[in-house]
Amino acid sequence: MNIKTAKTVLPAVLMTAVSMVLTLAVVVMWLGTAMPWLVALVVGLGIDGGWLATLAYERRLAAQGDHSNAVTGIGWAFGLLATGVLVAHALTANANAGAWLAVAWFPVAAKALWLVHGLWERTALTPGALGSIRGIQQEARDEAAVARARLRSEAATEETRLTAVTQAGARVAHVQARTAHTLSQAWSTLEAARKGEGTGSALTSVTTPVTPDVTPRWELPVWGPTEPLPVPALEAAPALTDDALDVLVDQIRHSEVPALSYREMAVRFRAAGHAASEVRLRSAWKRMVA
Repeated sequence: MNIKTAKTVLPAVLMTAVSMVLTLAVVVMWLGTAMPWLVALVVGLGIDGGWLATLAYERRLAAQGDHSNAVTGIGWAFGLLATGVLVAHALTANANAGAWLAVAWFPVAAKALWLVHGLWERTALTPGALGSIRGIQQEARDEAAVARARLRSEAATEETRLTAVTQAGARVAHVQARTAHTLSQAWSTLEAARKGEGTGSALTSVTTPVTPDVTPRWELPVWGPTEPLPVPALEAAPALTDDALDVLVDQIRHSEVPALSYREMAVRFRAAGHAASEVRLRSAWKRMVA
């Protein structure tokens, strides 16, 4: 018997022994006045013996992994009989009735303790299984701790990133506001100078000695949207035919002696305002050279 088994079986054994002694003593004292004490002793031993025999048989079945409801019922019947004897003696006793009632539940308690011990035996695990369970539980706790640490680290990193982004955005907004304020002040100064009464005359007096007989018109830039100036579209030059292109290429090539190279001819061709693709111009050059 190991230590863990003794924790459940010893209380049951002690409670059973005390219950049997009490039952035997009560039967002898209670029935001893009505019959010879030897007969009362036999009755008491019969109750205790039957209870002990059914308990031993029940424990044997439990050791074999078996169970019998009939044996269990008989064991409970002997326990209840012993309890009934103690209760009846306590109710009929002239003295110490309370003390006898206080111990009358011992047989039922002993039977309940044997039941608890049987449940413990059916659910007990080997040391190897218990070690595996502890290992699995420890592994689960470790994984949960690692997951919590990872989440806390990611949350701290995200908080740091958001703080940095927020601070950078605040600095950018501060710089933009300060720049806008400076530009506003500058344009206010220019607007005040443009609308001033002596601005034009002051500028004219400065430029008159430099540009005589010229009346300049001074206009400072205006704050606000402006309209784009219309730009006339350029007229596309007419496309040259192959024959006309050949004639122009030959004329430009022989405009000097010795004849110009292709690169020099192409530069003078485009400087004269003619338009032709590089492919057509080189093809015309090859035809004239050939």
